[in-house]
Amino acid sequence: MSAQLPASLSEETVREISEGRDEPEWLLETRLNALEALETVDLPDVIQTPGRRWTNLEALDFEDLVDPLNQSDETERVTDEGVHVLPFTEAFDEFGDVLEENFGQTVAPESNYLTALSTALFTTGTFIYVPEGVDAKDVKVRAEMNSKSLFSHTLVVTEDSSSVTILERIESGGSTEGDRYFSNLVEIATGENSYVQYGSLQNLDDDTYHYTLKRGDADVYGTINWIEGNMGSRLTRSDVETELNGDSSETQIVGAFFGHEDQHLDLNARVWHQAENTTADLVTRGVLDDEARSVYEGVQDVGRDAWNTSSYQRENTLMLSDESEADASPKLIIHNHDTEASHSATVGQVDKEDLFYMTSRSVPERTARNMLVEGFFVPVLDEIAVDEFREDLEELISARLR
Repeated sequence: MSAQLPASLSEETVREISEGRDEPEWLLETRLNALEALETVDLPDVIQTPGRRWTNLEALDFEDLVDPLNQSDETERVTDEGVHVLPFTEAFDEFGDVLEENFGQTVAPESNYLTALSTALFTTGTFIYVPEGVDAKDVKVRAEMNSKSLFSHTLVVTEDSSSVTILERIESGGSTEGDRYFSNLVEIATGENSYVQYGSLQNLDDDTYHYTLKRGDADVYGTINWIEGNMGSRLTRSDVETELNGDSSETQIVGAFFGHEDQHLDLNARVWHQAENTTADLVTRGVLDDEARSVYEGVQDVGRDAWNTSSYQRENTLMLSDESEADASPKLIIHNHDTEASHSATVGQVDKEDLFYMTSRSVPERTARNMLVEGFFVPVLDEIAVDEFREDLEELISARLR
């Protein structure tokens, strides 16, 4: 189902954004094509169970949420030796050919209504280029949203035998009143035998609707690992995806979330095994309190030519209140018999016996519950190899429990 096109959005609007950023003609054409696609493409698919549609994206009032000419952000970029970390406006002169070759190739602008809207209107984002042989471990992007709506696009390109760890943190700023909308598209294109670890920690305020699509294309012997932490927003729709297109490529998607009050989290992790000897590991854990809701879909798609595939998935949700709700839908789509794969999902509440054991030994009930929640997150935290990201996530979990 398609959403209504905001009246404030027109070809003149898109041209004004592009000309104000002094963009090349090819990017303007890409924006205009995305604008045109808005008339026909649908909103992202959502999980439906008998009698229920878990996420109502059709209810988003883009007429009210989208203010394309008044976007504002404060973004800090920290680079490492040998890595180029630039806003798009500064990258066109030196890396114009690389941008033109890779922009929109991993995340197609016309994938759905929200990707097309973001491609047509983005005003912020980052281009990260890692030359051959560079090993970088300290690239950071810290973004603060200071407007009613903000559209961001990040493109990561790595050359052969390079590696990079990128940490992204997204928060709300400014004093904008009313509902907000933040869109964040991330695409990663790897060279042969390169390694990318991309960690994203989102802590937007509870007046913000948040959409993100992160997708990577892993080449031969390439690795793309994702860490996705969702703590804030009123509604989050998050899609984290990897295409394993190169032989012996691999990916890991680690997710953590903590919803409270009336937050709604629609979280999806997807992997396509397209080549031989590929490996995937999907691990997600989340906690819900108050009237928060979550829905999770994990997909492992094994192609006909993906011989000797290993693919694993597990998702666990812990509910702290009787009013919270959760649904999980792990899926295996296998077209190749030479496959080792498994998937699992659980939804449950704090173990009453564990809670009773701790309170019977003079641990206050609230303290005992918080200790059990912190312990529940440990298997996911143990999968996070980046100390700074893990510590930031632990701090946000502790703050939420307090």
